[in-house]
Amino acid sequence: MTVYFIGAGPGAADLITVRGARVLAASPVCLYAGSLVPRELLAECPPDARLIDTAQLDIDRITAELVAAHRDGHDVARLHSGDPSVFSAVNEQMRRLDEAGVPYEVVPGVPAFAAAAASLKRELTVPTVGQTVVLTRIAQQATAMPEGEDLATLGRSGALIVLHLAARYVDRVVAELLPHYGSACPAAVVAMASRPDEIVLRGTLDSIAEQVRAAGVTRTAVIMVGRTLGAEQFHDSHLYSPARDRHTC
Repeated sequence: MTVYFIGAGPGAADLITVRGARVLAASPVCLYAGSLVPRELLAECPPDARLIDTAQLDIDRITAELVAAHRDGHDVARLHSGDPSVFSAVNEQMRRLDEAGVPYEVVPGVPAFAAAAASLKRELTVPTVGQTVVLTRIAQQATAMPEGEDLATLGRSGALIVLHLAARYVDRVVAELLPHYGSACPAAVVAMASRPDEIVLRGTLDSIAEQVRAAGVTRTAVIMVGRTLGAEQFHDSHLYSPARDRHTC
């Protein structure tokens, strides 16, 4: 039997992939993060499925549930918010399953930053303006950041910065990015992206922190800072250019 790590998407239940929904509907056991995964998604599970909220479970108890289900001959849907490739803590679970000899697969999902960009109606990479997106977080009470990955260092690139898990520390984010981006640099915060209670804030590095405080946003949000958020004057891409020779590879 197989454990499936499934990206549940950013919040809206209908943003799970078709593959993810199919696996969910065929799995008699489902582990999900109750504080992050929409309850509507659980309706996709079989009527008699065993549903386990992992919000209060540590890694050892989660692993024990995954291994036990496998030994009982059950496929397991392990629902993670967003996409498993970013800030999902799947590595530590997969490492333990490797040790236990339990097979697993990963089903990608829509990441929060993609849903936030959709809400902002923005392409994050704009020709001649910015072609690089940095996904990161900041050091806080959780896991420390590796050397060289602090905002002061990453900000030197001038690339679009996308921060997860940092809304509570927006003043610190602004202070560390101001020297590299300037007070007029476009900034945005999207909380609960794709959900009915979504909050979208647009401004600059000079104004975004006050907006975040006024809106009471402290979690489940992404912060974006970079020139592409406000790009209006830019060259069209080569992809659809009338001047492109479409008879060559």
